[in-house]
Amino acid sequence: MGGDLRVARMGFGAMRLPASTRGGPANDRATVLGVLHRAVELGVNHLDTAAFYQQHELAANELIRTALHPYPPGLVIATKVGPSRGPGDPYPTGQLPASGLRAEVERNLRELGRDQLDLVYLRPGGLDTPMEESIGERFSVLAELREEGLIRHLGLSHVGLTQVEEARAIAPVTAVQNRFDVTRPEDTDLLAVCERDGIGYAPYFPLGGFGIPDDERVTTVAARHGATVPQILLAGLLALSPVMLAIPGTSSRVHLEENMVAADLRLTAQDLSVLRSRP
Repeated sequence: MGGDLRVARMGFGAMRLPASTRGGPANDRATVLGVLHRAVELGVNHLDTAAFYQQHELAANELIRTALHPYPPGLVIATKVGPSRGPGDPYPTGQLPASGLRAEVERNLRELGRDQLDLVYLRPGGLDTPMEESIGERFSVLAELREEGLIRHLGLSHVGLTQVEEARAIAPVTAVQNRFDVTRPEDTDLLAVCERDGIGYAPYFPLGGFGIPDDERVTTVAARHGATVPQILLAGLLALSPVMLAIPGTSSRVHLEENMVAADLRLTAQDLSVLRSRP
């Protein structure tokens, strides 16, 4: 990513470390610290986190620092800024203004124990926020922090092509993180732009989001390979484009190890034809 960050295509998303479900009880601390250790043992060198990934007394950034600091050479940690979370909110519901982004970047630096953040995504709004709004003012703040050396590379999350073009006129965009999985490939135009221009594409909810999709196309391919549905969802993503980076999240060591196997699955042209067929 960005010409100088070499990452394995199967990474790890930290959203489910504090709690396995949105608004659910906090996970067992020792268990999720063990999951992080195991992820690195299995070759993960790309972690995706955010300061607002927090549930009750557990916070993803603190767990990552406790488990892995001092960080192994080559470990890339990406984080996100933009959403705001009010007191008592189970998840972010608002947006930080441009004036609040520096403090959020500094919070991530402090919590992760780093002098520079490898990759910072600007995420404007939440899942239901229209993606047509201007992001220039907020992205400019992050561009300034990049010039100061606090951020190495910049990315965008939950955005449309217009916003990507607006941001690229201000500073280089290294990666995009939009919702995408093989059962709902609705962002193909932006993915094509990323592929053309060498921009990493690391979709959130690569396993469907709030529950594994019940999709006959995926189960057909899974049966052919003797694989699980999540493994085919991940392998299918990686087969779509060379710039695709998977960041499945889990608080389970069993699921982590299952996900990692997907990086070695090789889908055939017939498999891909099935996955791309109309449901």
